[in-house]
Amino acid sequence: METKVEALEGNRAKVTITLDAKDVDARIKNTYKEFANKYNFPGFRKGKAPRPIIDNALGKDAVRASVADEVVNGLSPIAIDEKGLFPISKPEFAEEPGLVEDGKEYSYTFTIECKPEVELDSYEPVEIELPGEEATDEEIEDQIEHFREHYFTFKDAPANTKVKVDSELTIAMKSTDDKGEAIESLSTEERPYTMGAGLLPEEFEEKLVGLKKGQTAEFDLDMPANPPVLLRALKDKTEKIHFDVEVKAVRKKILSEVTDEWVKETLGFENVEELRTRLAESLTAQKKSMLPGLKERACLNKLIERMDVEVPAAMAEAAEANLLQELFQQLQASGMSFDAYLQQMGLKAENFKDDIKLQAADNVKQDLALDAWARHFDMQVSDADVTMEFVKSGVEDPAALEEDWRKNGQLHMVREGVLRTKAVTDLMDKAVVTEVQPKAADEKPAKKTAKKAAKADDAE
Repeated sequence: METKVEALEGNRAKVTITLDAKDVDARIKNTYKEFANKYNFPGFRKGKAPRPIIDNALGKDAVRASVADEVVNGLSPIAIDEKGLFPISKPEFAEEPGLVEDGKEYSYTFTIECKPEVELDSYEPVEIELPGEEATDEEIEDQIEHFREHYFTFKDAPANTKVKVDSELTIAMKSTDDKGEAIESLSTEERPYTMGAGLLPEEFEEKLVGLKKGQTAEFDLDMPANPPVLLRALKDKTEKIHFDVEVKAVRKKILSEVTDEWVKETLGFENVEELRTRLAESLTAQKKSMLPGLKERACLNKLIERMDVEVPAAMAEAAEANLLQELFQQLQASGMSFDAYLQQMGLKAENFKDDIKLQAADNVKQDLALDAWARHFDMQVSDADVTMEFVKSGVEDPAALEEDWRKNGQLHMVREGVLRTKAVTDLMDKAVVTEVQPKAADEKPAKKTAKKAAKADDAE
């Protein structure tokens, strides 16, 4: 087999494959034998029917067409692979390949779109910022603060405290549907209610803002098209809901003081010192396990800033399909529906599609940037590297699997993956890392506290 490659514009290549006459004749001969053994021909034992009988029974061009299909479908991916091409589209034939003929070489041509070779603005080591491996005092304090936020208690605020958009309340509530019949699920003498939690429509909570203990609000609301949690069971059962709500109390969240006694009773540690020690160990272990991934992402993000390229549509579509396939496999394994996933992530379907497209484009850019890095530093992938990938796959017969991939013209995918792994490893090894400290725990709520104070001033 002889393969010629001609570079065309737009990252396309013209590939011409020629099979010599001797190979063509051998394939024709073998196919006649296969047909003679595969089909029953009256008057002849299995495998003994001569060519004229086979041609007469199956058609004079049956064998020639079968050989041509076998050559085109079997040799094209192998030729692409052997020439080191990285196709991102299926072969396109300007004209249908003809049939093979006895004693003549067979040639056909097709074009493919190949992965573009981009260049980076710079191949200097990337500069990134990462947190240190060891847990800091600020991180430990932040984790303790999370515990305090989780194990809180309530007490009633002063009677003149007004309801705000983020208040914790105790309310009494009576509700009726559009027929005037009581809605038991929305009627209660006393229940806790968290403003802003999405339990009831925003219009419901707007009626409560500004009320004080003992004050009431009576109003009607239309049933929303997409009911929140407490109204879902009423969908299609009523068009309006009448509410009569009394604020029984505005509650104030009380965070416990971190003492040895509280730590022992609530968290199960002997004292505060032991809590801090265990948190330090746990946080350090978490950071050490997460840092390689953080470093890789940071390096790749910096690297793609050094390139300006339009992502080929074929590569973007393939990357998007891979992301979707991985996601739905994960959802299927976890037993979660797609709608439940969107709700959990707080996404709408249209936003999800946009996010997937952006992520797919970024993945392609990262791959192209790594290819450029590997090419610039003349990184190579040996046959032994490729074989090792099949060995590491854990299959029973890695050599047979490698041969299958070779016949299918898929080894370039393995080489590509190995090369990018070498590139990202080199990129990370050369990276200039500046260690940064996380923000102190008391810096984070300061802004939030100021915001709440402003709201309090407005409410009063």
